[in-house]
Amino acid sequence: MKTMAQEDCLFCKIAAGDIPADRVYEDDSVVVFRDIEPQAPTHLLIIPRKHIVSLAHGKSEDQELFGHMMGLTSKLAEQEQLPDKEFRVVVNAGASAGQTVFHLHIHLLGGRDFSWPPG
Repeated sequence: MKTMAQEDCLFCKIAAGDIPADRVYEDDSVVVFRDIEPQAPTHLLIIPRKHIVSLAHGKSEDQELFGHMMGLTSKLAEQEQLPDKEFRVVVNAGASAGQTVFHLHIHLLGGRDFSWPPG
């Protein structure tokens, strides 16, 4: 049974298909869609179907899921035809780190040059 926080979770609703999104990939454990406020020409969000608040809230049984999510980044970069599969991956954990939707998600950004340090 979902907790109240999960029932109100935007990304849980997207994963369930209750809220439309521009999906580019999905399987039994993840959904990938385009960010509605892109910060780069390619800006995808990789989310687990399972509600996990952030990377900091993952458990040992989530390691395979986390690996699957990270492993998709290269495949998605190729699918999006990013030159030389060059991209940036960002995972924010917590409000002070910039997390605004409290459901684990990986930002895959590409199609432009990035500076360092970020933020």
